[in-house]
Amino acid sequence: MLSRASLPLRVEGMFSLEMVELATLVAVLTLALLIDLTLGEPPEKIHLTVWIGTLVEFLRARMKSKGLNIEKLNGILLASFVVGLFAISGYFTLLIIRQYIGLVVYVIAAAFFLKQTFAIKSMEHHTVPIATAIEKRDIEIARGLLQHIVRRDTKNLSEQQVISGAVESIAEGTVDGITSVIFYFVLAGVPSAIAFRAISTLDSMVGYKDQEYANLGWFSARLDTIANYIPARLTALLMVLAAWLSGESWKNAYRILSRDKGKTDSLNAGWSMSTMAGALGVQLEKPNCYMLGDANEELTPRHITRALRIMKLTVILFIAFIAIPILFAITLACR
Repeated sequence: MLSRASLPLRVEGMFSLEMVELATLVAVLTLALLIDLTLGEPPEKIHLTVWIGTLVEFLRARMKSKGLNIEKLNGILLASFVVGLFAISGYFTLLIIRQYIGLVVYVIAAAFFLKQTFAIKSMEHHTVPIATAIEKRDIEIARGLLQHIVRRDTKNLSEQQVISGAVESIAEGTVDGITSVIFYFVLAGVPSAIAFRAISTLDSMVGYKDQEYANLGWFSARLDTIANYIPARLTALLMVLAAWLSGESWKNAYRILSRDKGKTDSLNAGWSMSTMAGALGVQLEKPNCYMLGDANEELTPRHITRALRIMKLTVILFIAFIAIPILFAITLACR
C-alpha cells in the first residue's frame, strides 16, 4: 500500500486512501484489458515477456553443469534471479512514476506492464488460423501453426490431434495465460503479476522433464505448479459456469472435470483441459500422454471457436467473482 504522503492532498480530502487505491487498481486492470483486446501484443523489442525469455535463454546455457547437485542449485539461483529482477524492477519503476510523475501516468504505465503479462487476443490470433487451415484442408500449415503454441512434435499429428492441441492450449492458457495473472495482480499489484509471468516463462523454457533441463528446471517447474494451483481450480469451476452461459454442456463439463482432472502429469493443467473437453463433448488427446473427455462429437475447426468463447466467458466470470471480491476484501481489511 502507498503512504498518505504519496497522494495529492485534494484527492485524499475527497476519498479515503483505500478507496483511491481500489479505484486505481480497477482502472489499471480495465485499461490493461482494453489494450489487450484492441491492440493485442506490443512489438517484441519492448515486450516484457520477450525480455524475460531472452534473459532466461542467455542464462540457461551458462548455468548448465555436469554435477547434479550444482545444476539443481543453479536452477534455484536462475529462477530467483529472473523473478526477483523483473518483479523488483517493475515495482520501483512504477513507484517512481507514481510519486514523481503522477497518478494518471502511473495508471497508463501500470496497465501497459500488466497487459504484457497476459494474453487474450493473442490466443485467438494463434488458434483461429489453425481452424482456418484445417477448413482449407491444409494440414501441413495447421501443424506448423500449432507448433508455435505447444511443446509436442506436431509433424505427424492427424487433423483431429491438431484441433485437440489448439483446444488444449486455449483451455490451459485460460489459466496460466490469463486468470493466474489477474489473481496475483489483485493480490499484490503489477509486480506480483510480473513475477508470475517470469515463473511461467521459466517453466516453459527450462521446466521440462527431459534430460537436458530436468535438473536446471526443477525449481522453476515447482514454482509454476505452486503458483497455478489455486487459480487452476477456481478457473475450472468457473469454466463449468461459462459452459452453461455459452450453451455448452455444463453437466458434462463438471462430470469430466471430476473424472479426468488427474490424468495429466501436471497437477494443474488437467483441471481446465478436462473441463473444456466435457463442455465441448469431445476427447482431447496428447499422443502417448493422456486422453481427456469422451468422443461424443468429432473434433472440427468449430470447436476451436467454441473453446475461445468459453475462455472469454471464463475470464469475465473470474474478474466478476474472484478478482473484484478480492479487491474489495483487501480494501476493507486495510481500513
